[in-house]
Amino acid sequence: MTREEVQQEILNIIADIAPDEDLGDVKPAVRLRDQLDLDSMDFLDIVMELRKRHSIEVPEADYPKLETLDSCADYLTPKFNN
Repeated sequence: MTREEVQQEILNIIADIAPDEDLGDVKPAVRLRDQLDLDSMDFLDIVMELRKRHSIEVPEADYPKLETLDSCADYLTPKFNN
C-alpha cells in the first residue's frame, strides 16, 4: 500500500467508528484527537480494527506513532507491505 492508501484506510476505519465525524478537512500533520471528537476508546477501536482487518499488531508503546495521519502512514506503511 502507498502512504496515501494507508491514510485513506485510517480515515475509513475512523468513519466506521465515528460515523458522525466530518473527515473532509482532516489535516495530515495535526493530531487526530485535536481535530476530531475521538476519545481513548475510539483510539483503541482504531487499533483493534487494524488488527481485525489487516492483522497488524500495534503495541501500546507505539500508540503515540498513530497521532496524526502522517505519522500513521509513516508507521503503518511498512507493516501493510510486509
